[in-house]
Amino acid sequence: MSGFSMPAEGGVPPRPGAGGAGAGADAGAGAGAGVPAAGPAGAFGPAGGYGSGGAPGGFGPGGAPGADPYRAPGTPAPQPFQWLRPSDPDRKAPATGRTVLAAVLAGLLSSWLLIDGLGVNLLLCAAVVTVGAGAAARAAGRRPRAWTVLWSALGLALLAVPALYEAHWPVLLSTVWAVGLASLALHGGRRWSGVLLALPGLLWQLVPGLVWAGRTLRGRRAGDRGQVVPVLKGVLVAVVLLTVFGALFAGADAAMANVLESLAPSIDLGELPARAALFVLGLATALGFAHIAAGPRRWDRTVVRPGRARGRLEWALPLAALNLMFGAFVVLQAVVVLGGAEAILERTGMTRSEYARQGFWQLLVVTVLTLVVVALAKRWAPRGTEADRRLVRLLLGALCLLALVVVAAALGRMWFYVDASGLTTLRLWVLAVEIWLGVVFVLLIVAGLTPSADWLPRAAVLSAVAAAAVYGLMGPDAMVAEHNVARFERTGQIDLRNVRSLSVDAVPALDRLPGDYRICALGLVAYDLRAEGSTPWYATSLAVSRARGILAERPMPDHYSYADDACDRVGMSRGYAFEG
Repeated sequence: MSGFSMPAEGGVPPRPGAGGAGAGADAGAGAGAGVPAAGPAGAFGPAGGYGSGGAPGGFGPGGAPGADPYRAPGTPAPQPFQWLRPSDPDRKAPATGRTVLAAVLAGLLSSWLLIDGLGVNLLLCAAVVTVGAGAAARAAGRRPRAWTVLWSALGLALLAVPALYEAHWPVLLSTVWAVGLASLALHGGRRWSGVLLALPGLLWQLVPGLVWAGRTLRGRRAGDRGQVVPVLKGVLVAVVLLTVFGALFAGADAAMANVLESLAPSIDLGELPARAALFVLGLATALGFAHIAAGPRRWDRTVVRPGRARGRLEWALPLAALNLMFGAFVVLQAVVVLGGAEAILERTGMTRSEYARQGFWQLLVVTVLTLVVVALAKRWAPRGTEADRRLVRLLLGALCLLALVVVAAALGRMWFYVDASGLTTLRLWVLAVEIWLGVVFVLLIVAGLTPSADWLPRAAVLSAVAAAAVYGLMGPDAMVAEHNVARFERTGQIDLRNVRSLSVDAVPALDRLPGDYRICALGLVAYDLRAEGSTPWYATSLAVSRARGILAERPMPDHYSYADDACDRVGMSRGYAFEG
């Protein structure tokens, strides 16, 4: 099922062997929905395009000259990228003038707005790209579906992160996910192949989108091109008029001059290469999304053959042993919780903090490897009889349940470590990842209990997107700073080496620190803000505006060395935790 519905159009016969949602009913359960049926009269059968009767495209006796004499009659010749053929679009609508104009505008906005940084400008550029993709979808006769709206709404929520916060890693994560969700919304997809291949789908549409638009424009009639030229002329005249009258108004009123100066881009010859690159990137991105909207690949049709089913004993023996190992770990964790922790710590010679820190990373690796084991075991599971399928559900379900205990143990250890040593951005990130892995195991358990697991691929992606959105929108640096300042107010201890490296998102919390602690914690942030200077409103996040206001009310020392002296006075170089 694609992200948009596609009504039947006269004169466009369906591609042989292709099917939309539900077309795989004739293909059998092994192929899944949307997989071309195999049979004597199919496209890949003896009488199809690769038959032995010398039909066009055949490679048997009497087929194309130069056919491989060592290949059995009726055997298809290996073709490059043959696995892509089932996913070919049914049809591709041509580019329209509105689509090309929206793409050009997206390129211009990218070169104008994005060079100063990320903020609201990313949402503005995304809005123009959305208009172009929508125009291409309407030209193709496609209509949005419920999942299209959901993926699009989540993408917009993720693009709000750069407008709110400044920390680089959450901004990068949110932007990448937003682009992937936009591609998934336009492609659609419900199977694992359809969802996972659609997420990075924009990457291999950047160049084809440019070619598609250029080929369409070259093939348009002169009358059609005459509809675009007047718009371009009107835009040019508008730019000239705004430039002339804007200069006059700016000279007549200082307030108007300030407004126009904040809106108009600064012209710097040294920035021309960067602006040109941003223009090409914005143009290619807009045309790439429009190219997808005009006729997406049907990744759900990609044939993914199941692995060779193993014998019951060969398959079940290692999984049963692994379940026993997990069970032993669960029993040991119960002993630790019920009071045996002191004996274990005495035997190992570790402190509580060392035991928690060491154990978490191993348990995180165990969680990830368990997902890999479940995926591979499902691929090679015996499936010949109902008893085989019950055995698969039993062993894999037990492994997922035990893995949830491992997830809980890992979270408990990390939280214990955070309580003892403070929260850092890395610790918060791995906590979020571990929680998401626990959600994935819950989804796997539910999928094993339901008759059909067709919902699982989209649910897994939805859980990952929700985790990324929550992580970005909660402001990780602000949360880390708030936790450490609250811990300082409660215990008088704080790791200044950690909080000094946070972004401007942390300024409201760090501003509550007293005296030299505040000067030491905010020294790097204040220095960076002074060195950065003023930035346009569209490239300034809410966190930067808030931080500038706070530092204007309670200024920091002008010279950076004062912050280093403050750090020395509170004993930053003498230990990990600092008494207040």
